[in-house]
Amino acid sequence: MAFKLEKGTFDALVFDCDGTLVDSAGAHLHSIQQAFLPLGLTMTPEWYSTRHGLGPDDLLDAYEAEFKVDSIIRKDFFDRTNESYLANLHLVQEVGIVADVARHWFGKVPMAVATNGVRKNVEATLIELRLRPLFYTIVTAADVVRAKPAPDVYLEAASRMKVKPERVVVFEDSNEGLEAAYRAGMRAFDIRIAKQSGRRFIPQT
Repeated sequence: MAFKLEKGTFDALVFDCDGTLVDSAGAHLHSIQQAFLPLGLTMTPEWYSTRHGLGPDDLLDAYEAEFKVDSIIRKDFFDRTNESYLANLHLVQEVGIVADVARHWFGKVPMAVATNGVRKNVEATLIELRLRPLFYTIVTAADVVRAKPAPDVYLEAASRMKVKPERVVVFEDSNEGLEAAYRAGMRAFDIRIAKQSGRRFIPQT
């Protein structure tokens, strides 16, 4: 079985980045663990795996609240995290079933990336995997007032592409991202279902 994208039923596609277009969880977790070392802290894969859809600030807020640690100096921590991530881009791989969708529809409908990620990291990741030319625009949490699960990044992407939100199809892999898409009034595919079932996205052109 497969998810079908029928021509004429949408005007634009928007993709989450981490976990959707690319498998970057290992690289992100490694960078967080490296940034925690000077603080004598760590983050387990099990804890991170259920929260990777959160933005950087929200992720640290959740960590501090659950483990009752002192407030972490954000700028220093994020500087260390970003430096480590960019040094380990070789750990990132594309998610083929989703990247193939973007390749298929390139030049046929406008496409964007909407993410809670850091722009420098997102740009570097997409360039590394030769996916950046596929997308008209990239919207990050820094471009809007509220990160996912608020709908802001998706609404901003639609605005930049001059497409009505209800004519946008979103590809996501997190509960936060799916909520953001639904709140934006967009149709969304949960790619976790496709991964688990081996289903692919069949273009109907």
